[in-house]
Amino acid sequence: MKLKKGLLFLLLISLLLLTACSNSSSSNPANGNGKGKKYEGTPVNIGFSGPLSGPAAYYGENILNGMTLAIEEINENGGFEVNGEKYHLNLVSLDDKYLPNETGSNAKRLVQEYNTPIVYVPHSGGIFATQVFNEQLNFIVAAYSSEPDITKQGNDLTIRIPPKYEIYLKPFSEYVMKRFGKKIAFLPTATQYGKDWAEKLEPVWKELGGEVVYKSSIDFTKDTDFFTIVTNALKKNPDVLFIGGPSEPTALVAKQARELGFKGGFLVMDQAKLDEMQAILGDWGMLEGAVSVLPLPYSRNEGNKNFIDDYKKKYGKNPTSEAGYHYYSVYLFVEAMKAAGSTDDPAAIRKHIQKAIDRMPSDKRIYDIRKVEKDGGLVTPFRMGVVEKGKIVNMSEKYKN
Repeated sequence: MKLKKGLLFLLLISLLLLTACSNSSSSNPANGNGKGKKYEGTPVNIGFSGPLSGPAAYYGENILNGMTLAIEEINENGGFEVNGEKYHLNLVSLDDKYLPNETGSNAKRLVQEYNTPIVYVPHSGGIFATQVFNEQLNFIVAAYSSEPDITKQGNDLTIRIPPKYEIYLKPFSEYVMKRFGKKIAFLPTATQYGKDWAEKLEPVWKELGGEVVYKSSIDFTKDTDFFTIVTNALKKNPDVLFIGGPSEPTALVAKQARELGFKGGFLVMDQAKLDEMQAILGDWGMLEGAVSVLPLPYSRNEGNKNFIDDYKKKYGKNPTSEAGYHYYSVYLFVEAMKAAGSTDDPAAIRKHIQKAIDRMPSDKRIYDIRKVEKDGGLVTPFRMGVVEKGKIVNMSEKYKN
């Protein structure tokens, strides 16, 4: 009897441990085939490692929304053919909580377990961590970050999707400096991306005759109350606050500044999106004088209007830049596979990116991307938006370099 009780006890402990392991996993494989639908042809797994939990989860969700919409469209329209063979796409997503070490582990798992020829990574820390071994494991890093150093690594299997943030530094600075004044306080995200942005912005600001009166950063993975750090910054009487990171916490930093009496402008890193910040804050008033990248819905054209409408219909909100770029890039990689004659040769796929750009259907040109540079960076036209009198104003042409 004691033996049976002992065996029963061990069985219960084993079940509890299995349950605990299952619940504690940071991985979240997601099928992008359209809610379990079966499609003809061979599946091609596309990998993703990004923030699906924590303060940047909304950012990760927007990315997956754009990818999922593209994948569902492709699959439901019969998939695609490469060398006469039929294929469909399958999205496998893993949560890295915005932590580079998790990204590295996820990328290895995606390649080794799911044979993904392409792994999307939407933050610079994770991209750099993955570039250490992606050429050895033979997969393309689809890098969603405007960090310029990503394409300075000499990595032949990296594609940088958005434009380099260097193109924003001078025009953003000129606008807010002219409108509000020359004193700026730095309060960006504490990630490597935020540090790099600040490092590049400071000399540009000073060259334009400005002064940096306060320098700090905010760790959005830990800090939820910004009262003290914003108060310390405002004690230096800045005309402008440099802020940025995921849209939601960045919006709350702007709100805190307004509640403390700040009446100046905001120079917003390109990661945060003005329309997302406005949705969180409820109105444009708190963002008066903010400058950042022009939100996608404010530049509708023949290439993106169907996407904007379809996205809003499916998800009940306007698409962000992340959603638009990732939707576009899925179609781009499919065209590259067709041109390369292979779905599993990353080097060949990478080699045919320019041909894929040239062949992109007109209604999939969410952005007017016409070139990929030798280092792997896609070239996108300059986009700049500002908040003036309660609305977004397109300043792209006026401040274009």
